[in-house]
Amino acid sequence: MSRYEPGQSEAKWQQAWADAGVFRARHDAARPKYYVLEMFPYPSGRIHMGHVRNYTMGDVVARYKIAQGYSVLHPMGWDAFGMPAENAAMERGGHPKTWTYGNIADMKAQMKPLGLSIDWSREFATCDPEYYGQQQAMFIDMMAAGLVYRKAAVVNWDPVDMTVLANEQVIEGRGWRSGALVERRELTQWFFKISDYSEELLAALDGLKDWPEKVRVMQANWIGQSRGLQFAFETVGAPEGFGRLEVYTTRPDTLMGASFAAISPDHPLARALEAHDPAVAAFVAECRRVGTSEEALEKAEKRGLDTGIRVRHPLDPAWELSVYIANFILMDYGTGAIFGCPAHDARDFEFATKYGLAIPAVFVAEGTADAPLAEAYVPMKSERVRYVRGFAGEAVQTGEAGVASAIAHCEARGIGRGVTNYRLRDWGISRQRYWGCPIPVVHCAACGVVPEAKANLPVRLPDDVSFDQPGNPLDRHPTWRNCACPNCGGAARRETDTMDTFVDSSWYYARFTAPHAATPTDLAEAEYWMNVDQYIGGIEHAILHLLYSRFFARAMHKTGHLPAKAIEPFNALFTQGMVTHEAYFQDEITGVNQDGSLHVRRVYYSPDDIEKNEVGVAFRKFEGSKLDVLPSLKMSKSKKNVVDPVNIIERFGADTARWFILSDSPPERDVEWTAAGAEAAYKFLNRVWLLCDRIGEMPADPPGEGDEALARASHRAVHDVTQSIESFAFNKAIAKIYEFTNTLSKAQASAGAMRNAMRTMAQLMSPMVPHLAEEIWANQGGAGLVATAPWPKADPALLIEDTVTLPIQINGKRRAEITVAKDMPTSEVEKLVLAEETVARVLAGQAPKKLIVVPGRIVNVVY
Repeated sequence: MSRYEPGQSEAKWQQAWADAGVFRARHDAARPKYYVLEMFPYPSGRIHMGHVRNYTMGDVVARYKIAQGYSVLHPMGWDAFGMPAENAAMERGGHPKTWTYGNIADMKAQMKPLGLSIDWSREFATCDPEYYGQQQAMFIDMMAAGLVYRKAAVVNWDPVDMTVLANEQVIEGRGWRSGALVERRELTQWFFKISDYSEELLAALDGLKDWPEKVRVMQANWIGQSRGLQFAFETVGAPEGFGRLEVYTTRPDTLMGASFAAISPDHPLARALEAHDPAVAAFVAECRRVGTSEEALEKAEKRGLDTGIRVRHPLDPAWELSVYIANFILMDYGTGAIFGCPAHDARDFEFATKYGLAIPAVFVAEGTADAPLAEAYVPMKSERVRYVRGFAGEAVQTGEAGVASAIAHCEARGIGRGVTNYRLRDWGISRQRYWGCPIPVVHCAACGVVPEAKANLPVRLPDDVSFDQPGNPLDRHPTWRNCACPNCGGAARRETDTMDTFVDSSWYYARFTAPHAATPTDLAEAEYWMNVDQYIGGIEHAILHLLYSRFFARAMHKTGHLPAKAIEPFNALFTQGMVTHEAYFQDEITGVNQDGSLHVRRVYYSPDDIEKNEVGVAFRKFEGSKLDVLPSLKMSKSKKNVVDPVNIIERFGADTARWFILSDSPPERDVEWTAAGAEAAYKFLNRVWLLCDRIGEMPADPPGEGDEALARASHRAVHDVTQSIESFAFNKAIAKIYEFTNTLSKAQASAGAMRNAMRTMAQLMSPMVPHLAEEIWANQGGAGLVATAPWPKADPALLIEDTVTLPIQINGKRRAEITVAKDMPTSEVEKLVLAEETVARVLAGQAPKKLIVVPGRIVNVVY
């Protein structure tokens, strides 16, 4: 029997698919369409096992839908702008463009051997001028539609990358790429009006039934709808023009517990005080050294400065509160001013305790006595309380009922109004870097800020830039900034900020429907291909990328670039788990710390540098020292536990990598890559090939008694594998194929029946291991390519089981089983049980004390 050789077979079939144009997406009005898309990769230069898992899942879906008769769009592109390319240029010399396109070529060469069903004719990179030029055209259209504006804003500034960061790009107060401590700066920035869509984006989540619930919850929390009271304090001793201090609160039911008022360091009142008071200016400058993200402010020590200004409580004009500038208040949420109720807010409690302020309780838990609070009391929504300083009438439950009651009470007395606010802020897209999409506006002394003429698009990045000093090279370029004003023709200068790279990835799914169109989209193609039927990617993109894409689809519809049906661009979303691997390390003593303790350095070793003994203990190759093992960590270069897919493909073939990555775990969970698992997958695929080879050598013979049973097993396999693929349970589909393989290897059927079953096996395996499936299909006389063969359909009549397998328990232990007709009389079942080899041997000619047959379920023998 021949051995399956993936190195020869896989390239052959990939060429056959390419020659036949199997995966070329075609707009065919006579067929239903299916659009499957994986989140496109950043071109780092190497693919990893996460890529293999992500794209293999999409490939399974695409191949399955092709077999079902759909016109399938399965494209690939590159999310190619961003800081890593600039960093590489600074560290190694060269140009970001050279680095990026070189990495794209390398990664494409690494991906091709996987045999993915991708329409490469639609490939693009977001750094292609043809792509970002269309992005610039949409930006201009969105300006005209009132979706883009420019304003001065306090931003997160990364002093190392020297660029603005979104709040979401600030992790524990540091830049997500550089790791530098983030500062606050006021810069003039460009913004998208995503906040105008807060209510719509939130409400539409309920309709995304085929999205993971956890993703919908994460987005809802990020949008952050809240109902509260907006009112104004009357100020005492404030500068002219600040007679009122507007406040928004989600807890108006705690107004009687007010202990102080506070404003953001960026509040207009703080700025007015800062201009004339050095102490205020120094404190505000210190506050601005903390990032603007809520996470950064929450973790920072709560600090404030008493301004000397006071405000009158709206419910009692004789009751005055001190006004502080506080470092934990954001200017862009609510009004940038609060009242502090330390008894019922942990943050306010910390602040009041630090500055010795009163902590008056508004309510206590029912059944408890009044007592000084050791910490803030924040009751659960369902918890009943007893009011000790209430103002809104009789005591009510806390939560929404208490808030609604307080709002109604205040509105009745003319104290403010009920307001619904959202946590979602407008999307600041300005970035002070070179390797990004230029913002297509010019600054003219006569005309002001005006959009570039569309005839001049794309506004291309200049190639002749240097990275020998920090900052944006576009600001230093001698000629690129100089241009003519598209309005008056006079001398003007270009905007040097480029767009946040999240803009590039917020509409690429639409561009794939017509990647070579002279406009951002071709509406006829978008009408046919949109929406994305199945989107696949990591949970790390659950908030920003998906939220921005949902906004962008709405903006594109408003500006005429997408049909109305596409305002929610992704019908179904699947978030796959990570690929993990053991990490091997030694702790080495490198010295003694000042306190006398030993200084230990942890050194990690690659899986290629270790070997294991028969009991699984890891040792360094050649050197022989024992290593410690950390189980199942996310693959990372720092832990040296990365398995190179290229090496796996060269050793075992692409189908082995695909089979293992799909079979070992449910796709939504992490999967641990092991050498033993990969070898087991390789052995199984060879076993299937040897079975195919044996069946191919069978001489022709007439139909046999086992043909019907094999046909039933084939149709059962078709049914079960189909159901599993439809429900994204690829590991279950593979388990069914294992089961079918075992059945087929033991079958006693005619050559014709065996070949029919083997062809069915090829079809069922084709989405997962397409190369081996083609070999089996060809070996067994299948017509054409299995990649284009219609998906098999299960005959419902053959799914009805007319036999049942009954386990046989002897004295309470399962010892055997017997297969009988479903309608066999009990007396006949008993005869077969007593004749069964194991039962007969145990009884040794003696009659059992009891023989109990539970029809359709089990047989109990007691002796």
